[in-house]
Amino acid sequence: MTHNVYVYIFLMWFSTYLLRAIPLTLFRKPLRNRFLRSFLYYTPYVTLAVMTFPAIVNATQTPTSGALALVLGVIAAWFGWNLFQVAATCCAVVFLSELWLL
Repeated sequence: MTHNVYVYIFLMWFSTYLLRAIPLTLFRKPLRNRFLRSFLYYTPYVTLAVMTFPAIVNATQTPTSGALALVLGVIAAWFGWNLFQVAATCCAVVFLSELWLL
């Protein structure tokens, strides 16, 4: 059993190393392709969103209140509210919606 853990750790390390080492060895010049530059620019944001979205919906007692807070938080951010105002609004929405939904 312990041997398998070391194999898994090695495979994770190797795959992570390859993902970081291959671009360094293949791309010596600055990237000129607009699509590839755009793809690499937005990849961290998409990864963060994919990891955060399920946590937002499932962190509450009911997924409905999490989804409602997400929608209102996006709307508040769209209108230019700062991070504290958006977070406070989302917390208030979750609190009030769970009072009414439960």
